[in-house]
Amino acid sequence: MRILIYSYNYYPEPIGIAPLMTELAEGLVKRGHQVRVVTAMPNYPERQIYQEYRGRWYLNEYKNGVQIQRSYVWIRPQPNLLDRVLLDASFVVTSFVPALVGWRPDVILSTSPSLPSCVPVALLGWLRACPVILNLQDILPEAAVHVGLLKNKLLIKLFTVLEKFAYHTASKISVIADGFVDNLRAKGVEADKIVQIPNWVDVNFIRPLPKENNPFRAAHNLNGKFVVLYSGNIALTQGLESVVKAASVLRHIPDIVFVIVGEAKGLQRLQQECLDCGANNVLLLPFQPRKSLPQMLAAADVGLVVQKKNVVSFNMPSKIQVLLASGRALVASVPDNGTAAKAIRQSGGGVIVSPEDPQALAMAVLDLYQNPEKVKTLGYKSRKYAVENYAFEQALNQYESLCYSLTAERGAIQSTRVRKQEV
Repeated sequence: MRILIYSYNYYPEPIGIAPLMTELAEGLVKRGHQVRVVTAMPNYPERQIYQEYRGRWYLNEYKNGVQIQRSYVWIRPQPNLLDRVLLDASFVVTSFVPALVGWRPDVILSTSPSLPSCVPVALLGWLRACPVILNLQDILPEAAVHVGLLKNKLLIKLFTVLEKFAYHTASKISVIADGFVDNLRAKGVEADKIVQIPNWVDVNFIRPLPKENNPFRAAHNLNGKFVVLYSGNIALTQGLESVVKAASVLRHIPDIVFVIVGEAKGLQRLQQECLDCGANNVLLLPFQPRKSLPQMLAAADVGLVVQKKNVVSFNMPSKIQVLLASGRALVASVPDNGTAAKAIRQSGGGVIVSPEDPQALAMAVLDLYQNPEKVKTLGYKSRKYAVENYAFEQALNQYESLCYSLTAERGAIQSTRVRKQEV
C-alpha cells in the first residue's frame, strides 16, 4: 500500500506530533508499505528553521525507508497574528507542490494541527481519488480560542469554516481520546466516521531504567536527589510558573530538585520567575537528544504533567504516554474534568492536583518524597498501563487496519461503478 502522511511536524523535531508521525511512518515501512511524508522545514519548538535547512524552498530526503518531502514555511520566533496567518498560508501553498508531483497514494493521512492544510489534502484526495484520514491531535479553533491564542473574530470564523470543511471532506477521523469523540458528535459528525486510536509510545525504547549510575543524574549533580521532572513545550497552555512557585515552597528541603527541560526562550522566562520567587532548587536545561530521552526520564523520581485551568477538557498531552512508559510516578496539575486527568486516573500511576495551585502541587510532591513505597507502586502501575494500552504496535495495527478498510471500500465502490457502466 502507498500511504502519504501530510504532517506539518516531522523528524528531526524532538517533541509533540513530530516523533509520533516519524514512528508511524517508519513503522508502516517496516510492515512493507511505501510511505512518503509531506512536511515543513523543521522549525519546532524554536520557531525558526533549523540551520542546515535554511535557504531552500524544497528538499527531498530519505530516512529509514521513508521519503520526506520538505517545503519552505514563513516562520518567526515571536509571531504576531499576521505571522501566524502567513505560516499556515505558506504551508498550504508550498506543500501542495511536492504532494502533487509525487506518486499517487492509496490513502492520505493528514494531521491537525495544522488545520488549514485540510484544503490541499482534500484537493489532493479528490484529484487522486483516494480516501483521507484526518488525525486530530487537537481541535481547532476551539482550543486556540480557549487559551487566548486566537482572538480575531474574522479568523475564528474562518477557522470554524475550515474545521467543518475538514470533517466533511475526511473519509475517517482518528481521534486520540474519548473527549474528542464527544466534542465531534456534539458538532454533528457521524459516529461511524470517528475512530479512536490513542497516541502511543515505543515501550521498548522508553522503559524503566535504574536511577543508579544514571548518566543524566551524574552530569547534572543529581545523585542522591529526589528529582521532579518536567520535559516538553513551555507555552501558554502549561503555566509552568506554577511549578517554579511550587519549587520555592519546598526550597527548604535540599534533597528535592525540580528539573525543567524545554526550549531556550521559555527557559529564559522561567529563569526570571525563579529569581523573583527564590526558587534556587530549580534546574533549567535545554532539550536533550532523543537518544538520551530514556536516561533522562529514568533520572526522575516523579514526572510532571502541567496544564492551565482554561485548557479545554479534551486536551491530551502526548507526554503522558511517555511518562507512564518510563515507569515513574506522575503528578498532574490539570483540570479535574479533563481528558488528561481521566487518563492518569485510569492508569493508577499518578496523583491529580488542581491546576495553577503551587501549594497543592508542592504538597503532592512532598507526600511522594516522604513515601518512597508509594512512588514505587505508582511507577509500577504506570509502566503496566502503558504496556497494556499505549504500546506502539497496537496503534500501528489499528492504523494499518484502517488504511486497509478504506482501500477495500474504495475498491468495492469502483467495482460497483464499473458494473453499472457495463450494464
